[in-house]
Amino acid sequence: MKRTWSKRYQLVSFSLALTLLVTGCGRAGSEREAGETSAAISSPAASSAEFDLGFSARDLDIGFDETTATKITLNDGGIEVSGSGAKAEEDRVTVSQEGTYILSGALNDGQVIVDAPDTDKVQLVLNGVSIHNEDHAALYIKEVDKVFITLAADSRNTLTDGTKYVQIDEANVDGVIYSKADLTINGSGLLNVVGNYKHGIVSKEDLVITGGKVSVTALGQGLHGKDCVKIKDGIFVLNTQGDAVQSDNAEDGTRGFVYIAGGTFAIETQGDAFQAETLLQTDGGTFKVVTGGGSENASTDAKGNERNGWGMWGRPQGNPESINGAVPEATAAVEEDATLSAKGFKAGSELILNEGSFNIDSSDDALHSNGTLVITGGTYAISSGDDGLHADGDLKITGGILLVEKSYEGIEGNTITITGGIIEVTALDDGLNVAGGNDSSAFGRPGQNNFTKANTDQYLRISGGEIKVNAAGDGLDSNGNLFVEGGTITVSGPVDNGNGALDYDGTATITGGVLMATGSSGMAQGFAEDSSQYSLLHVLSTSVAAGSEVTLTDANGKVILKWTADKEFNTVQLSSPDLVQGGTYTLTAGTVTETVTLSSIATSNGGGMGGGRGGNPGGMMGQPPQSDERPGRSK
Repeated sequence: MKRTWSKRYQLVSFSLALTLLVTGCGRAGSEREAGETSAAISSPAASSAEFDLGFSARDLDIGFDETTATKITLNDGGIEVSGSGAKAEEDRVTVSQEGTYILSGALNDGQVIVDAPDTDKVQLVLNGVSIHNEDHAALYIKEVDKVFITLAADSRNTLTDGTKYVQIDEANVDGVIYSKADLTINGSGLLNVVGNYKHGIVSKEDLVITGGKVSVTALGQGLHGKDCVKIKDGIFVLNTQGDAVQSDNAEDGTRGFVYIAGGTFAIETQGDAFQAETLLQTDGGTFKVVTGGGSENASTDAKGNERNGWGMWGRPQGNPESINGAVPEATAAVEEDATLSAKGFKAGSELILNEGSFNIDSSDDALHSNGTLVITGGTYAISSGDDGLHADGDLKITGGILLVEKSYEGIEGNTITITGGIIEVTALDDGLNVAGGNDSSAFGRPGQNNFTKANTDQYLRISGGEIKVNAAGDGLDSNGNLFVEGGTITVSGPVDNGNGALDYDGTATITGGVLMATGSSGMAQGFAEDSSQYSLLHVLSTSVAAGSEVTLTDANGKVILKWTADKEFNTVQLSSPDLVQGGTYTLTAGTVTETVTLSSIATSNGGGMGGGRGGNPGGMMGQPPQSDERPGRSK
C-alpha cells in the first residue's frame, strides 16, 4: 500500500523546485560525436593534486535522434516498448544494449533497469515520467559502461521509493536512482527525486551533472558519487538528512573529490552540504546553504554555555512519518551513516574556492578542511554556530570578499596567510586564530578543533587585503608567531581583561601595512623591537564608549589614522608607514585627547612589547584581569 506522506512530500518538493528553479538551463553541447571524448572543458584553476576536473563532450551533449531511438511508454496496465534493446515484463522494463531510449508515462510500483555489457553506453531520455518503486530503486543501473540521463526540454520527471527495500541481487541498493556505473545527468527538464528509504541519487563510480533542474528530498544523502561528483551547471534544490552532496572514495588519493564549476544550489540539510573525502573545489556557482538548523543551533549560547543536543546531526529529523507517530525502519540505516557533522563545505585534504557566491548558515563550521583551505576569489556571507573558516593545515586567502557575520572562532588554521581580499569577521571568541589556542585548550567545548603544540612553524602572516575584526576574545591570536607585512587591519577587540586585540606566543613584527586596533589592557601585547615599521601601544587614562572615533594626527595637524571602534575600549594599538621616529602625535579617542611621542620602533606607555603581556602579572598598568567565563579560556 502506498504511503500518503510520500506522495505529499513529492508534491512539496516538486512545488519547491518549481518555485525556486524559475529559469531553465540553456542547451549545452551539439550533435554527439561517436564515442566519448577526453575532457573537453577543464578547470580554469588547477588544484594542488592530480584530479580529473574535466567534462567530456558527451557529458555536455543533450541531443538525441527521436526517429531512431527506442521508445518506452510506462503504464501500470502494461509497458510498451517500440524498438530494440529493451524488454518489458509486468511492471519492470530492462534495457540490455547500447542505444538511446526515450521514456514517458507512469509506474505506481515499478522499475527501470539497465543491465547491458560493460562496454556499452546508454542514453535514457526522460520525457515526462513518474516512477515509484515501493521496495527498491525506481531506476537501477546494474551493469553498463556509462549511462546518460537526459532531461528532455520542458519535461517534468519524478522518481520515488518506499521506506523498505528488498534486495534483488548482491548489491546493497539504497538510492532512488542507483548506479553501479558512471552516471551523467544533463538536459534542461526537471528531475524530482524523493528518497523515503535512504539516499536520492547514488553512483558507485562517477556522478556528473551538466544541466537540468534537480530536486532531491532524502532521508540520507542527496547526490552521491563514490569516485567523484562533478557539476558544471544546473539548478538544484536539495533537502536531506544526510550530506547533500558527497564523494567518499578513501582508497584512491585522486578520487573521492567534489568539483563544482557552476550551477545554482538551494540546500537545507542535517549533514554537510558538500563533503569530499579528498579535494573539494569550486570554480563557480551560487550557493544558499543551511546546515544543522543554522547558526542559531550553535555549540554554545551567547554566554558560552554548552547547548544540549548540539552535534546530533545526520539523523532523520522532522520525519513526515512521525505525523502518524511512527518512525520508519530506515532510521537505523541512516544513523549508521551519520557523520555527526553539519558543515557547509567540508574537505578531507584540500578545500579550494576560486569562484562562487556563497550564503552559508551553518550550525557547524561553514568552511572546513582537514588539510589545507585556499580562497582565491568569490563572495561569502557566513553565519556559523562554530568556526567560520577552519583548516587543520594551512589556510590561505588571496582574494575574494569574505563576510563572517557570526561565528565562535572566525578564521582558524594551523597557519593563516592573507595576501589579499576584503575580509570582515565577527566572533564570539577569537577573530583570527592560529594553532588552536583557546579552542584546543577548551574544556570539552563541542566542536573544538585540536592542533599540535604551537611552534615557530605556526604563524599568522598578513601581507595584503582589507581586514576588519570584531572579536569578543582575542582579535588576532597566534599561538606561534605574528607577522604583519601589508594590508589594512582594524580590530575591535575584547572588553574583558582576559583577552587582547593582539595575542601571540612567539614573536610579533610589523614591517608594512596599516593596523588600527582597540581593546582592553589586561592582556595587551604590542609588536617587537625588531620590527621595521613604527607602532604604538597606548593605554588611555579612561575607558572610551563604543562607537567612538579614534584619530591620530601629527604635529602639523595632518590626520595619519582615523577609524571608529565598535566596542568600549581603553587601549589603542596602531601602526602606519607614515609614523616616524621621535614624532609627536595627538591621539583622540571620543572625548579623550592625549599626546604621544614615538620614542622607539615599538612604543608603549605600559610595557607589553616584544612578546610580554602587561607591565606585570596582574595586567598592564597594574589592572587585574577580569574573569572570563567562556569555555576554553585558559590562556
